[in-house]
Amino acid sequence: MIPTEAITSGTLNSLLFYFSVMGLLLVFATFLRLKIKVLKKYFIPASLLAGFIGLLLGPYGVKLFSEEMVNTWGALAGILISIVFAPMLMGMKNEKQSGTGKLVGRHLLYSYTGSLLQLSIPLIIASLILIPLFNLNEMFASIIEVGWAGGHGTAAGMIEVYNNLNWSDGASLCVTSATFGIVIGIISGIIMINHGVKKGYTSVIKKPEEMKNKDSDVIPLNNQKSSSVNTLNPDLVEGFAFHAGLISIAILLGWFMQQAIAVFVPGIPLFPMAMIGGYIINMIISRTKYFEMIDVNTMNRIQGIALDFLVLGAVASIQIPIVVEYALPLIILSGITLGMMIWYFYYLGRRFFPEDWFEHSIVHYGAYTGVTAIGLMLLRTVDPEMKTDSGKGFALRAPFYSPFLGGGLITAMVPVLMLSSSSLIVGISSLAILIVLLIIGKLLGLIQKPQEDKKDVPSSNRNVV
Repeated sequence: MIPTEAITSGTLNSLLFYFSVMGLLLVFATFLRLKIKVLKKYFIPASLLAGFIGLLLGPYGVKLFSEEMVNTWGALAGILISIVFAPMLMGMKNEKQSGTGKLVGRHLLYSYTGSLLQLSIPLIIASLILIPLFNLNEMFASIIEVGWAGGHGTAAGMIEVYNNLNWSDGASLCVTSATFGIVIGIISGIIMINHGVKKGYTSVIKKPEEMKNKDSDVIPLNNQKSSSVNTLNPDLVEGFAFHAGLISIAILLGWFMQQAIAVFVPGIPLFPMAMIGGYIINMIISRTKYFEMIDVNTMNRIQGIALDFLVLGAVASIQIPIVVEYALPLIILSGITLGMMIWYFYYLGRRFFPEDWFEHSIVHYGAYTGVTAIGLMLLRTVDPEMKTDSGKGFALRAPFYSPFLGGGLITAMVPVLMLSSSSLIVGISSLAILIVLLIIGKLLGLIQKPQEDKKDVPSSNRNVV
């Protein structure tokens, strides 16, 4: 049904005030990040820091911020995720990359392996042990893949799903899971990089001192570069306004698709539908001469703005009593997931990537414990000039992975499937799919014995993917 109710000026004024306070927190957190070395050392994003400050000053802390304000921030996070996802497939060109088939195949299969591990193992363990032991909701274990592989954006978007499925606790638990994941991802990632450099696992960085962060958070004036370009004359329309309009159309298309699908499959959130709406727009406009009007970097800037405020609002609105209630099973499941992801990195990473395995694997580890930005940050720590093909493979696999898992359509449908069957069935099914994919990968030569198990081959004669 199309909304018809009017929004009063008083409500709009409250929204403006609430949003302005979010801006204040974000700027304050930015300066904290600049001044406190430990925050810089561990790459704590200003948006995450701002969220923690909002949580501290909220109704479960010093009570400076009202419950109404904080709840509104949480609701905004659920809306902003559609702005993040809508342009994800817009501006893509169908360009063939020669010689990248195996590279993309390995990264794609490794991506699906990471997400399916976070679906299958936690669901099976939770259904057999944690759910009966702690009397938990059937959907409890779904928060792992949503929070870790999906991140804060997906966690905020899933608020709608869990509310529609009568498990409102899932909203705060997903955001908490995402927060656990990003903190664990940053700290463990830095530790693993230091260990990898000392052990000689890395291909580019050979000494610990080479990976010190020499770049300033404030980019010097003479090094500042344009992060987007004008594709339209400002006399016609402001470029950001035009791109925001395209995103709005994508969300509108997604909204109508959501309403149509809800008749048959209730509970599907808006954000994956908005991403499909963006793909439809891209598919149409890419066939015309107007495709050059889309600037991918401008889309990225809009996504970035929405994501920073989304993370802030999602973290600040965490319901502390709910987290305390589920603390023990959440910690147990998070610990199991961490152990599983370390195995995913060290054991599977060596077998998926015969060359530069550390660089190829670390970007996935960072992305599936934290968010994509953390994965790329860890990659640039060990490969600052992107000399390996790790970043290229990770980027090229995105259109074939992101629409489905790690916050895509399958992620959004998992809680619905769990209620229609059970967490155990969904977990076993996910594990079966994972095993089939690994067998296919082995048969296609995408999974091989690690280098250490092979005879030494001179580096000049190594086969390059």
